[in-house]
Amino acid sequence: EVRPTKGQIDNLIGEIHKRVDKSQRTLITVLTKKMAEDMTDYLREMGIKVNYLHSDVDTLERVEILRDLRLGVFDVLVGINLLREGLDLPEVALIAILDADKESYMRDARSLIQTTGRAARNVEGHVIMYADRVSGSMQRAIDETDRRRNIQIAYNEEHGITPATIVKAVYNLEKHQEKAIEETIATLASGLPPDEIERLIKDLERQMKKAARDLQFERAAELRDRLVGLRRDAMEYRESMPPAAAAESGMWRKPKTSRMRARIGG
Repeated sequence: EVRPTKGQIDNLIGEIHKRVDKSQRTLITVLTKKMAEDMTDYLREMGIKVNYLHSDVDTLERVEILRDLRLGVFDVLVGINLLREGLDLPEVALIAILDADKESYMRDARSLIQTTGRAARNVEGHVIMYADRVSGSMQRAIDETDRRRNIQIAYNEEHGITPATIVKAVYNLEKHQEKAIEETIATLASGLPPDEIERLIKDLERQMKKAARDLQFERAAELRDRLVGLRRDAMEYRESMPPAAAAESGMWRKPKTSRMRARIGG
């Protein structure tokens, strides 16, 4: 659906309230970081529970934000290039695309199709493009979305399928952190020698970096939590050893930093 930009914010707020009443979530995509922050501040002043997502938000915090959106800690998420986030959010019933007619990388037909696809997981999914004209990219995206919808409707009718919202478990970050601590304690309690613990730390670092490269952010966050716990407990174990023994074991070495670890909040 295409709506004019005049009065778009008031119109959007009304649509958000409709979704909040149904315990549904809303995604809003804008063009710049400043717009994302300003929109978030304004909606918050209007009493809407909202947060934003852009490139300055580190990966671990991103995981927490997406989890909190699904849990209903807030109802609206404002972002720039949300299609990059690999979002799978069945609770999202409304996607609002501001400046939809501004031809650019984030408003070309492919990006618009991918962004609108985020609403397909919810049976009540709806997309509103705010624009003063229908750009070529918008028209191509609308045509392609209609084509796919018609194919899906025909398939459902042929096979007697009734559309329903996808049900997906919410990622519980705290549970993963608790699990990481338990695994860390179990590892140290198993009596591994210091050099084996060092090798385990390096192996976990490699797994964490690979997960981050593959955009498996939840897996990377879980590995990071285990690393943090392992290093903390290894430090306590090291401090309980005589200095000479600790130095000989190699456990006095400080862990290396890396850009990849910084990506997941380390």
